[in-house]
Amino acid sequence: MSIQLSRRQFVKNTAFSAAALASSQAFAAPAGRKIPVSVQLYSVRDDCAKDFDGTLAALAKMGVDGVEFAGYHKYDGKPKELRAKLDELGLKAAATHIGTGSLRGDALQKTIDFHQEIGCKFLIVPGDGDFTNPDKNQALADFFNETAGKLKPLGMACGYHNHSHEFAKSGDSNFWEIFAKHTHKEVILQIDFGWAAVAGQDCPALVKNHPGRTRVVHLKPTVVNNEAGKKAIYGEDSVNWPPILTACRDFGGTQWFTLEQEAYPDGKSPMESTALSFAALKRAL
Repeated sequence: MSIQLSRRQFVKNTAFSAAALASSQAFAAPAGRKIPVSVQLYSVRDDCAKDFDGTLAALAKMGVDGVEFAGYHKYDGKPKELRAKLDELGLKAAATHIGTGSLRGDALQKTIDFHQEIGCKFLIVPGDGDFTNPDKNQALADFFNETAGKLKPLGMACGYHNHSHEFAKSGDSNFWEIFAKHTHKEVILQIDFGWAAVAGQDCPALVKNHPGRTRVVHLKPTVVNNEAGKKAIYGEDSVNWPPILTACRDFGGTQWFTLEQEAYPDGKSPMESTALSFAALKRAL
């Protein structure tokens, strides 16, 4: 099974007391249930392309609970072998990013079979041009509703992942809210909080306004406005994470926190940057 992805390009504290306050807020531990942490494999895509097994092993050694896929490399079309590797490493398939075409027509059953074999419940589309097309977005919402209805009896679900442009204005609303309004509660709204922050959104409100619909979310360390002293490592970036984590726990029905590392500050490698953000996130939970 070939998976096609459509991804958009990835995009001063002045006193010790202010830095200390920001640090304490970043690492505050919200009360509530334990939510496992996965890593979006797009974070380390070059590593995956060179040595997929070695990359999975490195993430498992790091202590992540699962991975969210962005392609299958040597395991494309080989779900049994991939499941064996995940089981060997003690990793879960938190979710996957696949193109809308993988959910259409005869491709849907192949997609279901593959992901049932690897134990992946959440099939997330990371981009579709129809989403922000006023003439086509209703049809896309209808398609997600229909697909969600087919997946629900199987214990599976589909959903959509935002970048910043999904929050573009459309009339008195924006495209993200229009999609949310026109889709059933079974359709996952996979909020990427880094991109949502770039778009100027109230991130906790995005969760609270659509309770139960953020079953898997993206925690992407993001420097929004090139603020001095900030870097794209979890807890050192611009995003105010504690209220987001609390909203996910209390309102989102969130089953997975997925770390996505799309910037690699201080000349560190993707894996090194991911490890730093993962360690900081774990301290925050």
